[in-house]
Amino acid sequence: MRYLITGGAGFIGSHLAEALLDKGEEVAVIDDLSTGSMRNIEHLKARPGLRYVIDSIMNKPLLAELVDDSDCVVHLAAAVGVKLIVDSPVRTIVLNVEGTSHVLECATKKKKKVLLASTSEVYGKADKFPFKETSDLLIGPPSKGRWSYACSKALDEFLALAYHKEKGLPVVIVRLFNTVGPRQTGQYGMVVPNFVKQALLGQPITVYGTGRQSRCFVHVRDVVKALIALTREPKAVGQIFNLGSTEEVSILALAKLVKLASGSRSEIRRVPYDHAYEEGFEDMFRRVPDTTKARKLIGFKPSADLAGILADVIEYYRRGEGA
Repeated sequence: MRYLITGGAGFIGSHLAEALLDKGEEVAVIDDLSTGSMRNIEHLKARPGLRYVIDSIMNKPLLAELVDDSDCVVHLAAAVGVKLIVDSPVRTIVLNVEGTSHVLECATKKKKKVLLASTSEVYGKADKFPFKETSDLLIGPPSKGRWSYACSKALDEFLALAYHKEKGLPVVIVRLFNTVGPRQTGQYGMVVPNFVKQALLGQPITVYGTGRQSRCFVHVRDVVKALIALTREPKAVGQIFNLGSTEEVSILALAKLVKLASGSRSEIRRVPYDHAYEEGFEDMFRRVPDTTKARKLIGFKPSADLAGILADVIEYYRRGEGA
């Protein structure tokens, strides 16, 4: 198959490109490097079957050409990270909504399959756990800029399913839950690489809020395997799937685990949300996925536990590869 990966020089996109090339597939990557990096795909540039273009999905004529040359589009390009979302809300909304609209419109012309990467953020402040794909979404008010990302990605989902229903476009939607691993940067607020870098440098490990908020972390390797399986499974079309781990940990406990695993002497310091982001910042207290649907259809089951994930990230930064 010929794959087009938008945001393919990013954290998840680069791992996906590598896995597809390993399987003998042809891969085209488009990335404007706003959050991705050429370092992530440098080792792939000489591989047969890879084409990369440094440009934006907002360049519609170019995007249309790339889509036409593909069999399947994996749409990962988006504004990512809480810090970026809070600092650049206009960019978040425009890129996520208009960019996705471009991808879907281009794919519709020749009915190219699209796998849309969404996020656990769409569940917002919902409090019925674990989150199921059919659960109601409870997004906070527009006055809280933090929710612009969740709202834009939910709209992406509605738009993708509308294209499927009205125009027959084969789409698959995945909601990713805290995907982590080597090549992930902490630049935009990602908690695991930030904790690891702070621990290895002997800096205070900064926990925002009370630290009681909890997350479930899944290795990028397991996510990539599931993404590929879903692009190849006809029964996935028109469906939404949660992809994540069910191993829940509080952020304060995570900081302690990173400190222990890295052998660091860093202190753990709590920082109020208002100091870290903006006044009145709201967060999701828990993010726990129900992954039954993906398990039944493609056999999805994370192979890496939290200890293994942290070991991989710590080793990556110890080698000096992390920015």
